Amino acid sequence: MIDIIITDDHKIVRDGLKALLQDHHHTFQVVGEAASGSELIELLPKLCADIVLMDISMPGGMDGFETAAYVLEQYPDLKVVVLSMLRHEKYVNRMIDLGVSGYILKNAGKDELYCALQLIAQGCRYISPDVTMDLLRKVQSLPAVQHINGSREENRDLSKRELEVLNLIGEGYTNAEIADKLFTSKRTIETHRQNLLDKTKARNTATLIKYALQRGLIS
Repeated sequence: MIDIIITDDHKIVRDGLKALLQDHHHTFQVVGEAASGSELIELLPKLCADIVLMDISMPGGMDGFETAAYVLEQYPDLKVVVLSMLRHEKYVNRMIDLGVSGYILKNAGKDELYCALQLIAQGCRYISPDVTMDLLRKVQSLPAVQHINGSREENRDLSKRELEVLNLIGEGYTNAEIADKLFTSKRTIETHRQNLLDKTKARNTATLIKYALQRGLIS
C-alpha cells in the first residue's frame, strides 16, 4: 500500500485525485490532505506517508518550492512529487535541483499518474514525457558541445542494452513501454535506467538526456 498526502489549494482537485486513487484502493491510500504548504507542515508529524503529491502555486506564506525544500530536508525518506500545470523549464529545473522524485503535469491521464506514483514509490524518478520533451527541445537549441578527450572511453561503460534503453528514454517512452519494445520486464528497464543515471552521474532523466545528446549517444 502506497500512502499519499495530497496538497493543493483547490478542493475540487483534491477530491478528484482522491476519487482517482480510490479506483486503485488496493495500491494507493490517501492518508491526508492540505490546502497549503503550512497546512502540510502541520500534518506531517501526525501522519505516516510515502509520497507527498503537491502543487507549486499555493496560497499563504510558503509556495511549493519552499514547502518542498522544507519537506525534503526534514523528512528525507518522504518522496515529494510535483503535480502542476506549470511546465516551464525554470520551474521544472528548480524542483529537480531541490530533489523532488517526480514532476507530473495536471493534464496527465490517470494511467500515467498510477504508473508514475508506483515507480516513484519503488525508488525511481519520474518526469512527464511532455516536460521531458520540452527540456529536450531546449537542450537541442543550445550550441553544440565539443567532445572532450576520453569521452569515447567513458561511453564504453554503457552496455549495448543500456544504449538501447537510453535511446528509447530520449524518445519519451515510459519504462513499461520500453519493456514491451525490448521484450523484457519493467523491473529490468528500471534497473537499466538506474544504472544509466549512476554511470553518467545524471541527477534525473532531463540531465541524462542532456548528457546523451552532448556526447552523440542519441540523436
